Amino acid sequence: MADTGMPPLIRLEDITRIYGTGEAEVRALDGVSFDIAAGEFLAIMGPSGSGKSTAMNVVGCLDRPTSGHYFFNGVDVAGLTRDQRALLRRHYLGFVFQGFNLLPRTTALENVELPLIYKGMDRTERLHRAREALRLVGLEGREHHDPSELSGGQQQRVAIARALSGAPEVVLADEPTGNLDTKTSLEIMALLVRLRQERNLTIVMVTHEEDMARHADRLIWMVDGKVAHDGPMPDGPLHGAAMVPGVTS
Repeated sequence: MADTGMPPLIRLEDITRIYGTGEAEVRALDGVSFDIAAGEFLAIMGPSGSGKSTAMNVVGCLDRPTSGHYFFNGVDVAGLTRDQRALLRRHYLGFVFQGFNLLPRTTALENVELPLIYKGMDRTERLHRAREALRLVGLEGREHHDPSELSGGQQQRVAIARALSGAPEVVLADEPTGNLDTKTSLEIMALLVRLRQERNLTIVMVTHEEDMARHADRLIWMVDGKVAHDGPMPDGPLHGAAMVPGVTS
């Protein structure tokens, strides 16, 4: 990544995440270090078990590292209390998941409004925010449809609107197109790219789909809990040995 002279929004320094002990010990992350600049679109890829989702969970304050340091906007997250980490998630981070995670029998508007209720926002303001977020993702007029009345692509748009409703600095997208067909996936990626440009969002996306990853500026390829490649999106294949220095296919 080019040096912009600005401090990174996110910095991971020698992060490890260990589960279990003794012979059952698993190093999901093993000395992971990388920076993410404000406004950057980063894709994280790697084979199953490579640690990419664990890295996402650490960045999203959904999991705590065993050792190392995670800085968000210069603040060492390890020094925050549980409640302070919850506030960081609530006010600075938005999440988009593969499974949409929408509440059934609850309208699109109510799904988008939910995180704003947790923020303690008054009803008038949160309804305004929720409607605006749905408009941004192209679902104006669908506010009162519940998930069963929406296509997969529309449900993911609701999930993106929910992530945006709190005006986060960072959107964390974990396999956001994994349950969608190719056409809809490309539409969702185009939406993320547009919203990133319009709102200066920082996007961190975990994906196993090469076509989706190519929408990002930069690629981190992980293997066995380590960063094997970190750099601009390459022109060549985004898989396997091609991403590991010194290894040929």
